[in-house]
Amino acid sequence: MAALVDTGILLALANLRDANHKAAITLLSSLHEALLVSMPVLTEAAYLTNRVLGVEAEARLVASLGRGEMQLEEVTRSDCLRAAELLRTYADANIGFVDASLVALAERLKIQRLLTLDRRHFEMIRPRHCSSFAILP
Repeated sequence: MAALVDTGILLALANLRDANHKAAITLLSSLHEALLVSMPVLTEAAYLTNRVLGVEAEARLVASLGRGEMQLEEVTRSDCLRAAELLRTYADANIGFVDASLVALAERLKIQRLLTLDRRHFEMIRPRHCSSFAILP
């Protein structure tokens, strides 16, 4: 089994002052499954980490993925087409490409578990491969 990791979890891990820092560490240390990070999530998390915490924190985040602490997952062309469909379907909620691509990736890989702090978007979205996402924490 695998789980997809969203941007908020990576930001909480990187920022010792984040209100969710301890919860994110506890969650990740309790899981015994592959943790997948999409390239759009990594890009967003790296940018925001640099903006809030600086280049050294960004470098630590990127290096942790380079060391294989989580697995990087590419977004395919078909994932982009599905993401575009989701952007249109949920236009009123403005879910954004990163979240839409995460849903497309979850559907393609048949992953139901999402590690995210963004419950609002992911509780609303109805994926094709299951009735709803299992959202942690």
